[in-house]
Amino acid sequence: MTRVKQSTILAIGALLSCQAAAHPHSFISMQSQLVMKEGKLTAIDMRWTMDEITSADLLYDAGNAKPGSDVWKKLAAEVMANVLGQHYFTEFWHGKEKVKFENLPTAYGLAREGHKAVLTFTLPLAEPQLLAGQTYQFSTFDPTYFVDMHYDKDAYVSLPAGAPKGCKLNVHTPKPNEDLTAYALSLDKADAPPEDMDLGKQFAQQVTLACP
Repeated sequence: MTRVKQSTILAIGALLSCQAAAHPHSFISMQSQLVMKEGKLTAIDMRWTMDEITSADLLYDAGNAKPGSDVWKKLAAEVMANVLGQHYFTEFWHGKEKVKFENLPTAYGLAREGHKAVLTFTLPLAEPQLLAGQTYQFSTFDPTYFVDMHYDKDAYVSLPAGAPKGCKLNVHTPKPNEDLTAYALSLDKADAPPEDMDLGKQFAQQVTLACP
């Protein structure tokens, strides 16, 4: 059994060996590009770069294996299975209606970039969503906030080259109040916030897609 499987901290958190005392314990820098075809939104291409401590066990297990080798494929499958277990850590909304995803990604992979592990995958929507005159919101987060999942720059969420004219993206980064921030920082590594608190969602960036 690999170190990844032996872990106990949620899905992406399963990769942690961090000894930090406060939430969050791990950081993932995200990039997303929307996939559009024939005037409809069909998927999201995601790229998650894990911090060095989060990456350490994965890179140890990969050793000197070459990119694309069976070792990397196996590790990618294990990590992707964890992500799927949490519904891609992503919520996608059309107004008050939640948009469903396919159960499996159409493509995924895991690679080394320096001292960091990078997971890439395509998250397909269960049904293509019409773009004209529509507005959508989506966010990606760990509900417990063990893992801070964020876009370092608004530009890290992008439209494809063939996007319909006039479609625009907006990234809203919340500013939780001091009490909530202090509470999150006070949690020990062994602590978990109440499920109904949905702590991670309160820190999650929200992306809005609006098309004329």
